[in-house]
Amino acid sequence: MLAQVTKLSAPPASAAPAKFDTVTVRRGDIQQTVDAPGKLQLHKWVDTYAQIAGEVKDVLVAVGDTIQADQALVDITPAQQPAKAASNRAQMARLQADLADQRGQLDFAQLQFKRQTQLKAQNATREDAFESARMNASSASARVDAITAQIHELEATSKIDEEARQKTIVRSPIAGTVVSLTARTGQMVAAAQPAAPLLRIADLSEMTVAARVAENDVTRLRPGMAASFTTPGYPGKRWSGKLRQVIPIPVDGTGEQGKQAFYIVLFEVKNPDHELMSGMSAQVQFVVAQARDALLLPANGLGAPDEDGLYNVNVLDAGQRVSARKVKIGLHNSQQAQILSGLAAGDKVLVGPAPNVLPTPAAAASSS
Repeated sequence: MLAQVTKLSAPPASAAPAKFDTVTVRRGDIQQTVDAPGKLQLHKWVDTYAQIAGEVKDVLVAVGDTIQADQALVDITPAQQPAKAASNRAQMARLQADLADQRGQLDFAQLQFKRQTQLKAQNATREDAFESARMNASSASARVDAITAQIHELEATSKIDEEARQKTIVRSPIAGTVVSLTARTGQMVAAAQPAAPLLRIADLSEMTVAARVAENDVTRLRPGMAASFTTPGYPGKRWSGKLRQVIPIPVDGTGEQGKQAFYIVLFEVKNPDHELMSGMSAQVQFVVAQARDALLLPANGLGAPDEDGLYNVNVLDAGQRVSARKVKIGLHNSQQAQILSGLAAGDKVLVGPAPNVLPTPAAAASSS
């Protein structure tokens, strides 16, 4: 690429050497990113509920406690009175007695029917006596079956009640930390009442970052992209992860009546020391593209592109001569731009327009 060289007229001997504001082309890494605000939220958590109706006898943990899976959390006194169990036992005893009585009647009815069957074979009994014996045996058998079914039903009910009475201890389904607690001693609870969890357990070893990305940027994001963030609570520290999901519906209240739409983008970060907490604000960066060991020029060394997308820059050489060049760039961000052609490492580029110094006639002639 040809460069037009403009020779500057030498300043008077008494004048101080001219000073130029320049930036230097260097090699380095560059990233093109999408920036967005975000919030930290829990990644893995569960709410625990009472599995039996009753009164909270004791709360065995507090907010902030670290607990293990299957650890006891809340002790509940069941609302079911002991009298119900006694009533079930009494009812079972009565049914067992009724069953024994009906089996005796069944044995007698079957014996009578057998005798009538033998007599009928010898034409020694009336038809109505035979039919009566047959009906009595059938009825006795049906009553035995009915009582047996009642006994089975009561056994099933008693088993359910007994299992419920054994669920007086609420246990943690996962290992984690108690992050909220609503259970209080003396509180009445209902079994699996959806609106009133007793407490929430969260695994804080991993957190989710929910970034709020504008619609003109979200189309550049893809699952698996590198993501990172900083948070005001830890100045100078950065956490990293990989983009997991873009929620495909806009945030409530955005994208309506001409408003710009925003979308929630999620990724996870490890949190082994539990430094990060739910609700912390985050300044998120998603890496859309990057280049290693590229030629880089500070962004303030570029002006506006021409119609071909090239940039006009002025390069100052060691002899204080200015040459105009056309530069093609690749990746760029607010700090720097990747140089694809037109410059080399070490070139010094003037910041702003070239100095308004007219060339001498000789210099003008030589440049022509």
